Amino acid sequence: MRGGPGSIARGASARESTMKFKEYFGEQAAWALGRQVAAVFPTFALDDFVADASQGMDALEMLDRVRALSAGLRARLPSHVPEALCILERSLPPALDACSPINGGFIQWPIGQFIADYGIDHFEDSFRLMEALTQRFTSEFAVRPFVLREPLRTFARMRTLTTHPSPHLRRFASEGVRPRLPWGAKLHALIADPSPILPILEALKDDPVAYVQRSVANNLNDITKDHPELVLDLAARWLRTATPARRWILGHGLRTLVKAGHPRALDLLGFQPDQKIEASLNAAPLALDPGEHANLTLTLCSNAGEPARLVVDYCVHFVRAGNKRSTKVFKWKTLVLSPGTTVVLKKTHRFAPTTTRRLYPGPHTLDIQINGQRLASAIIMLNPMQKSAKASVGA
Repeated sequence: MRGGPGSIARGASARESTMKFKEYFGEQAAWALGRQVAAVFPTFALDDFVADASQGMDALEMLDRVRALSAGLRARLPSHVPEALCILERSLPPALDACSPINGGFIQWPIGQFIADYGIDHFEDSFRLMEALTQRFTSEFAVRPFVLREPLRTFARMRTLTTHPSPHLRRFASEGVRPRLPWGAKLHALIADPSPILPILEALKDDPVAYVQRSVANNLNDITKDHPELVLDLAARWLRTATPARRWILGHGLRTLVKAGHPRALDLLGFQPDQKIEASLNAAPLALDPGEHANLTLTLCSNAGEPARLVVDYCVHFVRAGNKRSTKVFKWKTLVLSPGTTVVLKKTHRFAPTTTRRLYPGPHTLDIQINGQRLASAIIMLNPMQKSAKASVGA
């Protein structure tokens, strides 16, 4: 998604910029969306829409809030879906220019949800609205039911968008068919067989716009999780005549394999093992409370006779319940180290719980991984979470 979930609204207030993202979709959003529709459909029951869409909203998570707004639109737009889709298209704000981010476009998300919820039997009308919406916000979630229900027709349409003058629509051609799109339903047929995606990525591999390139890279990265050799074969072919932009796409698209130390991925990107590098890692403090930062200092010395291209990652082995461990690899830096030289790298890592990771007390090992090889380590003791901290986390 262009701009990411943190880009809530252009000119947002300080409170809006720090609130939970789901809170954006509340009564204010219902008023804004309702007024937008009422401006082109005067009989729209605006007060009823806001009252119904806002009822019980506080108890809902973000995607359910978006669905509630979609359902509210459905209840007050014409029952003939193509007519409703046309009204929503006419309600859209002016299209963004080629380089504008989506800041401020999140209010349009329920329109995309409306397409996904009610437009599946109306392919052409829905796609016309998706193409219009994509030039204001995004339709990467709206299109996924169409990929599942009418894959041949949908892929044919998406391939035509790879040559569209609008980079928003070229990006949509890739982003909408990602097998593992964050926040989107997994496309299990494409996870099993990603071959329909490849002509789209081929057409976009030299796109001049950075956020189109990023979508191509993210799509490749999705595919590597199930078909690494397929992507590596494609990468080997693309690299024969690669521009710098295409090399960036492949570097970002192979990032999961690089983090995993996959030898062929590292070799294709020019990161050779056994670079005669000495590494030492210092971590301070050695004991932390949850939420605190560890300061990491990595010293690298080259004993090689030629420049060494290095991709430096660090692995945190998290303590899990039952004294088990799970490992997550974090990016640090990519650099070229000249022969006989020493470089000192610094980084901080915050040990804080996330929505997908609970922290447990105990020794957490940090390993330095350089070109897929573990070369240095340190141990940080994470203290038990205090009761007051637990309460604040759950608040």
